[in-house]
Amino acid sequence: MSTSSLGQPNITSISFFAVFVLLTLYITYWAAKKTKTSSEFYAAGRSVTGFQNGLALAGDYMSAASFLGISGMVALKGYDGMIYAVGWLVGWPALMFLIAEPLRNLGKYTFADVLAFRLRQKPIRITSSISSILVTITYTIAQIVGSGKLIELMFGLPYHFAVIAVGTVMLLYVLFGGMIATTWVQIIKAFLLLFGVTLLLLLALRKFDFNIGNVYIEVEKMYGNSALEPGGFITNPIDSISLGLALMLGLLGLPHILMRFFTVPDAREARKSILYATTFIGYFYLIIPVVGFSASVILGRDFIQSIDKGGNMSAPLLAEMLGGTPFLGFIAAVAFATILAVVAGLTLAAASTVSHDIYFNVIKDGKASEDEQVKVARIATIIFGIIAITLGILFKDQNVAFLVGLAFSIAASGNFPSLFLSIIWKNFSTNGAIASILSGSISAVLLIILSPTVWVDILKNESAIIPLKNPAIISMTLSFLFGYIFSIIYPEVEAQKKYELEKVRMYLGIGAE
Repeated sequence: MSTSSLGQPNITSISFFAVFVLLTLYITYWAAKKTKTSSEFYAAGRSVTGFQNGLALAGDYMSAASFLGISGMVALKGYDGMIYAVGWLVGWPALMFLIAEPLRNLGKYTFADVLAFRLRQKPIRITSSISSILVTITYTIAQIVGSGKLIELMFGLPYHFAVIAVGTVMLLYVLFGGMIATTWVQIIKAFLLLFGVTLLLLLALRKFDFNIGNVYIEVEKMYGNSALEPGGFITNPIDSISLGLALMLGLLGLPHILMRFFTVPDAREARKSILYATTFIGYFYLIIPVVGFSASVILGRDFIQSIDKGGNMSAPLLAEMLGGTPFLGFIAAVAFATILAVVAGLTLAAASTVSHDIYFNVIKDGKASEDEQVKVARIATIIFGIIAITLGILFKDQNVAFLVGLAFSIAASGNFPSLFLSIIWKNFSTNGAIASILSGSISAVLLIILSPTVWVDILKNESAIIPLKNPAIISMTLSFLFGYIFSIIYPEVEAQKKYELEKVRMYLGIGAE
């Protein structure tokens, strides 16, 4: 394949895009009429079933990084791209057994509610807000970059314009529809994505007599054994372990995923959500690497890179090759739906952090009306949207799966250790939590800046100060260490007393909202 219609507007693509955007805007209009209280805006009135939430979780999690990024990384780098698929999947059992039930029973709208249950409200909410916003911003950059590239290549629009268009539609979902609209957009998107990727896999396997083994034989013929062995992207074993830790445990600190557990009526439905989500996500991650390897054989790496340096367009290009322009239009619309749904969830998480944690609990001491809270959340949504669009333009040429890997590093270092320690350790104190969150978040960001990704690739220095591309192994260790040391140095008797009360609510659900 030597040519592609990417970059030239076609009526099929535009039709699929238009249908999806109109459908989701109608859902937003319907949801806006139901979104009056802060509980409806942040948590869909806790009326979502386990099955619906499982699909929405899958929709929230199967991001542009998963669909465009992993398939592109496998197509260009081979085996190492699969680390992302495996890493992003294996965190779900840990989420189910360690976090889901305590989170639903202790929290209200954000993960900071869990920390603030027995620790001092104001300092905890301020510090947890810093790490939450860092995670949501980094994760959002990846989605915005993916959407900008997609629309730029689909319609021939300038990248900047494409990013602004995506940001505007996403703002409409969140501003007017809140969590109700976001949930239904994610459910529709999850269904479309699973259907689209399954169809893409079947069309690709038809070229190999429906035998996956033949795909790998062809990969080996074209690119040698190295394409099926570790080391194509991550050559350092410590880097590989660090990335694995970030992908697995970062899930347990992602604000927009944790927030979804507050939309179900009780802890039982929260557990069911994870069972359904793990099933859908597991199926998806089994398929994506095969799609990536098929793209590298059918299209060739040179051609993929000639269209997009990061490899993010390999799945849409494969769709065009196998199903023509109509299938390209459908897959592109699905990828667009994927991005919009995830960005909406991230924006809602950032808005709830600002409105619920900072404004309501810190500035107003828990004394603000429903209207005030929702108004502040909407203002925060607009500010966050503008920042996300600006950063999306700055990070134009990065691989989206890689960018999300960095967001997971910050989540695994800043949010997960403090959340985990507050649930399992009686002696955890407010000072310990603050030290844990700040040391994890700040060290993760600093190490990322000093790593080859930013120091060399973006800032164009000759060599990186820190050789690790993914810093979680250092920053997460520091977070646990600081949390432990500061809790021992500054014990908190009141927090220890409240731990028994917390256990009753955590495991029995007595008093859960």
